Amino acid sequence: MLRTLLPFLGACTLIAASPGPSTMLIVRQSLRSRRAGFLTVLGNETGVFVWGTVAALGLTALLAASEVAYDVMRVVGAVTLIGFGVRTLLDARRGKQQAGEGAGDGPQARAVRTGAASYRSGLLLNLANPKAAVFAMSFLPQFVPAGAPRLPAMIGLAALWAVFEVGYYGLYVWFVGRLQHVISRAAVRRRLEQVSGGVLLLLGVRMAVEG
Repeated sequence: MLRTLLPFLGACTLIAASPGPSTMLIVRQSLRSRRAGFLTVLGNETGVFVWGTVAALGLTALLAASEVAYDVMRVVGAVTLIGFGVRTLLDARRGKQQAGEGAGDGPQARAVRTGAASYRSGLLLNLANPKAAVFAMSFLPQFVPAGAPRLPAMIGLAALWAVFEVGYYGLYVWFVGRLQHVISRAAVRRRLEQVSGGVLLLLGVRMAVEG
């Protein structure tokens, strides 16, 4: 088992370190607050576990085999990414984060709503990405120990993958939080919003046009 886990965690590190839509969204949300960033991480990793479980059940093979289903998910994912990107750029243009939302509510109500929205954004972005589903199907089976029951082993690996990435991306959230004294400057925050929004938009466009 140890000989399986060490290569698996090494592969998880390489996967998490590869820049992608989830990374950009986590950084974008962390610019708002550590809480928003961490809840986005939890939403994203819920999606990772869901896709891992679906892969263990063999259902992602249907997605990989069906060009129509894959293309539908690809378009949904592209629209989701473009939507996040456009909203981020609009926030940067206004120079404020979600200003005026819930002005009639108290701070606690706004925090709950913002937290739920952050979690949903991470979950939605992951579940709307067909590549995440196909990757889970090809990635997890490679690390199932010989002779181990396939279904529980893959679900266990999916859970470990998700927990590992919570810790890994949590470092991103922590690092952005440590830079708050710099990021709190309006010009710096606006520039970071523009960069993250532009990258999300470009990733969405690329997903839309690629086969």
